[in-house]
Amino acid sequence: MLDFIKKYRILLGTFLIFSIITVSLFYNVLKPVKTLPIYNPADVNPELVDSTVQYIAREHKIADFSFTNQNGKTITQKDYEGKIYVADFFFTTCGSICPIMTTNMLDVQKAFLNNPKVLLLSHTVTPEIDSVSVLKKYAVKKGVVDTKWNLVTGDKKEIYSIARKSYLAVKLGKPSELYDMVHTENFVLIDTEKRVRGFYDGTKKEEIQRLIEDINWLLEQEK
Repeated sequence: MLDFIKKYRILLGTFLIFSIITVSLFYNVLKPVKTLPIYNPADVNPELVDSTVQYIAREHKIADFSFTNQNGKTITQKDYEGKIYVADFFFTTCGSICPIMTTNMLDVQKAFLNNPKVLLLSHTVTPEIDSVSVLKKYAVKKGVVDTKWNLVTGDKKEIYSIARKSYLAVKLGKPSELYDMVHTENFVLIDTEKRVRGFYDGTKKEEIQRLIEDINWLLEQEK
């Protein structure tokens, strides 16, 4: 009788281990594999895309650019070459969503502060107001780390162009004002190949967490 009980316990233990391994294997096989889409102009709300590129359905990349940051330094695509970065559009005198967006971008800055592979890039949509000195004052006040996060100004036409033709993230402003823009709450995730990989509501903490997770996923793909 004792031998039977002993054998029964061994068999039961073996069965339980087998069951755990089997369930684990099935879980790993069946669980969804995380992916991130690659966005092209044809995939995005037409309100956010310049009409000249709305038809593009593949191989869209961020165009070359040249702006001036809060330290008076010229920032180009070469500064972001081989980097994962988050871009957005704002203006320093905005009293509505911009302060929330800046606070949330600071969370992204903190999450990747010691990772040189991740950078941030904020474009002013009112360059006639946001001069280098104004951006610098704003950066210092908000806690922007210069080596991680560039606040840039420049020619309004060029900012308009890259906002609507590259980042696919800004609405048209008043038709009566040339190159007028209405910035949105969008944070745009760009990969190392200059492709758009995600849009996030920069006013919502849960979206910021999703953004951070997606950046970490992209970093894993680079290894």
